[in-house]
Amino acid sequence: MQLKSQSEIEKIRTSCRIAAETMQRVLEEVRPGVTTLKLDQVAANYIRSQGATASPLGYEVPGKPPYPKSICVSVNDVVVHGIPGPQVLEDGDILSVDITACRGGYHGDMNVTVIAGRVRPETERLLSATRQALETGIASCTPGNRLGDVGHAIQQWVESQGYSVVRDFCGHGIGREFHEAPQVLHFGTPGTGLRLQSGMVLTVEPMVNEGSHEVRELDDRWTAVTVDGTLSAQFEHTLAITDAGPQVLSRFDDLPF
Repeated sequence: MQLKSQSEIEKIRTSCRIAAETMQRVLEEVRPGVTTLKLDQVAANYIRSQGATASPLGYEVPGKPPYPKSICVSVNDVVVHGIPGPQVLEDGDILSVDITACRGGYHGDMNVTVIAGRVRPETERLLSATRQALETGIASCTPGNRLGDVGHAIQQWVESQGYSVVRDFCGHGIGREFHEAPQVLHFGTPGTGLRLQSGMVLTVEPMVNEGSHEVRELDDRWTAVTVDGTLSAQFEHTLAITDAGPQVLSRFDDLPF
């Protein structure tokens, strides 16, 4: 785990700004009839225009092929790491858009889930609960708290709403590397885990399923889906732990995220 200086935090914020501006442009294109590949192309072009790189493109994990696209677009029962391609969005689909940009050697990461076309009340309820799960986790990221406190707060909220928290994926530290220590679980036991301290920069990114928390990986070795075929939603921000509390680096007054 690396504590970040104020200068480094500002560099991460700059990359977060690019990710957020990219997100805004991608979401403007979301509608029934659009392919997920189109969304990836919009993101890739904008990130490149800002003198940045898309962190996921070519990202390597042992045992997996390099990730082939610039963003992740996870539709309906896809939990994370959906690969953009020829899939056409249909009316009422939900999609999680995960964007990470890197400029000046530092990464900034965020995720938003939206609905293409018609909004169903039960789907909007899932998104609202997941959005609040993120806010609950962020509020728990104060110096002196432990990572178990953060995970427990998220889990308690999600389960009180009748949903489940995915266990197989988590948040993470971020900075010069796309993924750094520590791992930030979205479930846990209060009073356990690493103690948070000023200078830590990490992501909180709960994945919330309508049904079981269990997931399975598809043959492409990246795409993870719910085992029971139910919908999954996710929201994510990058934040810095400060003496005054959590500072969300990927949130800006002029953007709606």
